[in-house]
Amino acid sequence: QVQLVESGGGLVQAGDSLRLSCVFSGSRFSEYGMGWFRQTPGKEREFVAAFTWNWTTYYSRADYLKGRFTISRDNAKNTVYLQMNSLKPEDTAVYFCAAKWSGRTWRSVDDYGFWGRGTQVTVSS
Repeated sequence: QVQLVESGGGLVQAGDSLRLSCVFSGSRFSEYGMGWFRQTPGKEREFVAAFTWNWTTYYSRADYLKGRFTISRDNAKNTVYLQMNSLKPEDTAVYFCAAKWSGRTWRSVDDYGFWGRGTQVTVSS
């Protein structure tokens, strides 16, 4: 059974950085693709970034990203990270980690079979 636990969220000021972590519990982490999504109240969960099992990365095409976020993974620690720099108030959201073990698409909520409970990121102006 796969379990995902996010951490690293918090309250920061605009311009600050945060690194989110997601620890994967289960077997064969290296065979899973991992994704980060975010959600604000009243809106759909949106794709942020993904790191596949063959070390390919995907990022949201939305303008807000513009190279500020970086996804990485450490298979020895069963952990995926999201480094977020130059944070803006509009980055305020609950950030979710997700995992999948098959399929070729990465940007939809429906592509993932396992989810964490999320970690709150709040950016003040």
